[in-house]
Amino acid sequence: MSGYRLPEGGLIDRSKALKFQFDGERLSGFQGDTLASALLASGKILAGRSFKYHRPRGVLTASAAEPNALVELREGARREPNTRATVAELFDGLCARSQNRWPSLENDFGSVAQLFSPFLGAGFYYKTFMRPKRFWERVYEPLIRRAAGLGRASGLADPDSYEKSTAHCDVLVIGSGPTGLMAALTGARAGARVMLVDEGACLGGSLLSERDWIGNGTAHDFCAASLAELANFPNVTLLPRTTVFGWYDGNTFGAVERVADHKPQPEAFEPRQRYWRIFARVAVLATGAEERPLVFGGNDIPGVMLASAMRVYVNRYAAAPGRSIAVFTNNNSGYRTARDLKAAGVNVVALIDSRAKGAASLDRGGVPLLEGAVVADAMGGKSLKSIQIEQNGVTHRIACDGLAISGGWSPVVHLACQRGKKPLWDPQIAAFVPPENGDEFVSAGSAAGLFTLAECLKDGAAKGAQAARAAGFKAKPVHCPAVAREVFAIEPLWRVAQSRGKAFVDFQNDVTAKDIPLAAQEGYRDAELAKRYTTLGMATDQGKLSNVNGMALLSAATGRSMKQTGTTTYRPFYTPVAISALAGPYRAQHFMPVRQTPLHEWAAEQGAVFVETGLWHRTQWFPQPGEKGWMESVTREVKATRAGVGLCDVSTLGKIEIAGPDALELIERLYCNNFATLKIGRARYGLMLREDGFLFDDGTVSRLGENRYFITTTTANAARVMSHIEFCHQAHWPELDAHYTSVTDQWAQMSVAGPYARATLNRVLDRFVLSDESLPFMGVVETTAFGGIPVRLFRISFSGEHAYEIAVAADHGDFALRCLMHAGSVFGITPYGVEALNVMRIEKGHVTGSELDGTTTAGDLGFGRMMSQTKDYIGKVMAGREGLLREDRLQLIGIKPVDASDRFRAGAHVLKLGETPSLKASQGHITSVCFSPMVGQWIGLALVKNARARHGETVRIYDELHGQHLNALLCDPVFFDRQNVKLHG
Repeated sequence: MSGYRLPEGGLIDRSKALKFQFDGERLSGFQGDTLASALLASGKILAGRSFKYHRPRGVLTASAAEPNALVELREGARREPNTRATVAELFDGLCARSQNRWPSLENDFGSVAQLFSPFLGAGFYYKTFMRPKRFWERVYEPLIRRAAGLGRASGLADPDSYEKSTAHCDVLVIGSGPTGLMAALTGARAGARVMLVDEGACLGGSLLSERDWIGNGTAHDFCAASLAELANFPNVTLLPRTTVFGWYDGNTFGAVERVADHKPQPEAFEPRQRYWRIFARVAVLATGAEERPLVFGGNDIPGVMLASAMRVYVNRYAAAPGRSIAVFTNNNSGYRTARDLKAAGVNVVALIDSRAKGAASLDRGGVPLLEGAVVADAMGGKSLKSIQIEQNGVTHRIACDGLAISGGWSPVVHLACQRGKKPLWDPQIAAFVPPENGDEFVSAGSAAGLFTLAECLKDGAAKGAQAARAAGFKAKPVHCPAVAREVFAIEPLWRVAQSRGKAFVDFQNDVTAKDIPLAAQEGYRDAELAKRYTTLGMATDQGKLSNVNGMALLSAATGRSMKQTGTTTYRPFYTPVAISALAGPYRAQHFMPVRQTPLHEWAAEQGAVFVETGLWHRTQWFPQPGEKGWMESVTREVKATRAGVGLCDVSTLGKIEIAGPDALELIERLYCNNFATLKIGRARYGLMLREDGFLFDDGTVSRLGENRYFITTTTANAARVMSHIEFCHQAHWPELDAHYTSVTDQWAQMSVAGPYARATLNRVLDRFVLSDESLPFMGVVETTAFGGIPVRLFRISFSGEHAYEIAVAADHGDFALRCLMHAGSVFGITPYGVEALNVMRIEKGHVTGSELDGTTTAGDLGFGRMMSQTKDYIGKVMAGREGLLREDRLQLIGIKPVDASDRFRAGAHVLKLGETPSLKASQGHITSVCFSPMVGQWIGLALVKNARARHGETVRIYDELHGQHLNALLCDPVFFDRQNVKLHG
């Protein structure tokens, strides 16, 4: 044996040596190693420090349940904290560091916490940091936050890419051990679409680390033959390195495939991880069982390891966990470990069985047996030195540097319990088994509480056939090969009473055997409460190793049975999942689709500044050389539009066409104002209410033909309005003969506003001549322009100017815009963005999303007279509620500072003069603010209690966020051109 690497055996490739670093030390391993197996083979027993006491810890498991050996992998932006060394595949150049220690793993200053451990029991934080209260924010919380967590995130952007995939299958088999292979083979031979998923780098599960004979060959031979057959089926998908982390409605499963985590970095165009959404008709849970630790003094000392883990490291990785090993068990599986270690050439000094009798007949490979004995305490510091054994009242010590412990097996029930059902206690195996979940999700093999190989093979075939039949296929179990006869038996040992040292239940969170009874004593008798009071089963453990032992101690402390005590709730995720994997490709600029209007390219050429409005990129303003800030640009655009002519891109407005014999009736029911009198070629402003009577959206309705209408919505609500129309038609009035479709992307639409708007448009129209007679205010016409291009002209104004909106097919939008800019150049045409539009609409008192905030009614905004009294419509009844008609409701009003040089901001509260600021004293708030070039000062719109009766009142603006308090005047919300001379001029 070279170091701790066995001279032969294992599934590692000894021809491919791999170099890696751990805490700066250069080490080596082989292809097929995990980081944990390579460390053990290199003689590195100390792997980490515990969270609370900073106690030295070594590798405990060989699975995803590892609580101790949590490390940081890689460097720079790819640094990955809290990675379990037991599942991290070794690759050449891997750089790993231990966590939760300073300045080094060997000499950790934080270990002084062990001196104070008698005072740091369960509930310490809750009791200690209550008083004095003023210490919390200044002292306690900063210290706790600094101490919290184990690893360190890089703080840099993740350089790798991630994918999302969706799969459908008839039978999903979760776990590829003997049970899973038999289930998959049965389903595949029946013709079902089968997906076999396993979190391991290689499929095969426990078969990869056992010395069993199956049929005429080894377990490895059986595994290889089964996988080869499955790989030849076109209806089978094999997914190694894939963890199913959640079970959701509709038999949907979430899984993460670690595509390139076993490489220094992904190859070109290769994702690091892939998130799978799997829709399965039937699923088979073949996740096996997790071995439990035994609770005794010093059970956390490096060198103490689960018996099954030692078997994995010896049989699969040819890495001995020690040179002189003892085995401590309360069940039959400990004998298998002793036998395998001995056969591999490892010195096994003793097999300690806590059961008084009945196990001597089991094959132990010639290892000395101590029946009715327990390990009371393990001794050592950073590595195990010896164990103290109690047998029939006699104490003696055995020197050893490794101790294999087996406290029984817990079926991995997590997935089966994620949708509300609790696991069931089975006293025969001293473990919780999965609940019945019907035919759509069945448990099999060790996951169902069957712990012998023969039982697993047989049950896997049976459950595979059951699943295939439930999915609609004719199936019968495949033939099960012969295996050696074995029996599983256990006598629970929840805690070694003779122990004097600290006995740990939860290794990662330093929860001891004394903490659980203390929690019960202080009233935390429920499993969920005890978990939170003691931190039992939190962090990466989530009940995998600690739950059953913890619940057993809680049962003893409360005088209840295990069935009565139950377990904590199992929720996704089964193991940690990277946020990047959940996000997939949707990050940075790919976070969501970007929508650009047909006029975007031209605006970008002019140097426009864009703003994200939902998915749209809208033009915000057009800066010019010499302008010092956005306000100068906006002020110029407003003045130029009001004095001459301006052009604004309004393509983002929602556009919906409604047609059919009942189109008018549908519109009448959707909007609160009357449209029955709307003539062809005319448009009307409309208000849409929610069912609760509050304002939903506003826009225009244009009548293009006898049964053909065109409606516009706000940009933000376009999709919601479309969904609202579909729901109302399909759920409320399916009898109406009407059809509707969104045409937002089909039209490029521009607003041409200002005194020269008409003259500009007349230069591009083909035959139609604009005048008050040919197109009056709120008129609509379909004609041609730009040399034969069909256009729609709407005489509509949001700016308060004499204005038109011209719409062309999106493909012609850029050309039409350039033609308009050329035609208007003689009038000094100026492009303006949404900021200038916002200024002009505030000057005219027009409302937008800031006022349509979901809490206002038509009456609040001064539109009460628009609500029809003669027809029925969505929201009519609820809008008549007494509370929505009160005069003291927040109502729309204008507001401006008394001192014209003052600036104020949206969001500020409005108070009566002399009132002390408080939520109770607030009279309302300011919704929109701008600097008005036409008024010459800052102005705004506000929602204020009983505002219509308070015009001319001086109030106080209170803005604590910006440290601003000033006097303001409540006034008419229309600040400019109250008689609408410019609108109709």
